Amino acid sequence: MAEPEGVDFDAFYAASYRRVVGQLFLTTGSISEAEDCVQEAYARAWQRWSRVRRHPAPEAWVRTVAYRLSVSSWRKAVNRLSAHRRHADDTQVPGLTPDHLALVAALRRIPAEQRSAIVLHHLVGWSVQEIAAQTGTAEGTVKARLSRGRKALSVHLSDRADELAVGEPARTTAVPASGFPARRTTAKEL
Repeated sequence: MAEPEGVDFDAFYAASYRRVVGQLFLTTGSISEAEDCVQEAYARAWQRWSRVRRHPAPEAWVRTVAYRLSVSSWRKAVNRLSAHRRHADDTQVPGLTPDHLALVAALRRIPAEQRSAIVLHHLVGWSVQEIAAQTGTAEGTVKARLSRGRKALSVHLSDRADELAVGEPARTTAVPASGFPARRTTAKEL
């Protein structure tokens, strides 16, 4: 089907896209939100191109639609947040403690398979059998990953972690006030 008089959609899009995104970005403050809304507005313009082409200002039409989409998106986000707050538990969630942050940092330093096994077993509370079934690995493999993961974590989690940042080698056993080394905990006891 031949295009009647006026500009074809591809030329219109190429000539105006960056300008409309820039204007909506200044309005919304989010480049990703602006790009999403402008893309949707152009998709709607393309679907109605026979009418939009005859509009006195097709770019203004696209800009208006994009702006309305961004307002609609913002309203939906606000409504979701309000609904979440209305139906949320009043129980307090504890904040991030230094121990929690240290654990997360240490978990990031060990291999993904070991990290997954540690998290599923010790933090989620799954048994070795449940982890094996969920991950499709043998129980022995899960046990090995747990053992190796605990050993790898012990290097990163010590009583002297603040000194490790300075570059001192890690000690995996703490020395109590008595001056005698504490009994070393085995991986099975963890």
